[in-house]
Amino acid sequence: MGVIFDLDGVIVDTAKYHFQAWKRLANELGFDFDETQNEQLKGVSRYDSLNLILGWGGVTQTEEQKQAWMVTKNDWYLGLISEMNESEILPGVHSFLDELNAAQIPVGLGSASKNSKRILEQIGLTSYFQSIVDGNRVVKGKPNPETFLTGARELNLAPSECIVFEDAPKGVKAAKAGGFMAIGIGSSRNLSNADYILKGFENIRWRTIQRLFRNYKIKDEKFSTSFNY
Repeated sequence: MGVIFDLDGVIVDTAKYHFQAWKRLANELGFDFDETQNEQLKGVSRYDSLNLILGWGGVTQTEEQKQAWMVTKNDWYLGLISEMNESEILPGVHSFLDELNAAQIPVGLGSASKNSKRILEQIGLTSYFQSIVDGNRVVKGKPNPETFLTGARELNLAPSECIVFEDAPKGVKAAKAGGFMAIGIGSSRNLSNADYILKGFENIRWRTIQRLFRNYKIKDEKFSTSFNY
């Protein structure tokens, strides 16, 4: 049994830094970009995020210029996250990771961010992860399950043996498409497809997650035996 975490919105809140960098780019291109639009970028690759933003602003450009804008945006973003430290780990995450480590549970990271390793290093959590699969390593981003399937394979586990923690609808969709149990982190309004939803990791113990996993497996087995294809 193992677990795979998304990064942004699950372990740390880097969405605010992405928002600031994308907003700056939009403003320099002559239009505005708001937090409601930013929510639609959760779990989306940098390239696809740029295309969405350009669409909202009615801007068209060559692939070469798009690549240059992505580099510019990322430089601004890296400048913003360069001061991140352990204090930015979301409540309860560190102690939960300690529990997983003590129980010798395999742990992976599955993130669309191409800066995942750098962020984990900044906040001091790299050693907790036996697998780190980010936007640099996959061809198909979420909602395609490639990110999580690669992580499970590196943990030497089947998808059915893994729990995915996600805060984005596309991430939950990717987990379910890959055959994983998906626990949404955040609001039930945005994560209705998740198997279970937690507000966060504060006061959450590993034994609680184990109980949810057992209940999930029981429900899954009942469903499987009720239908013959």
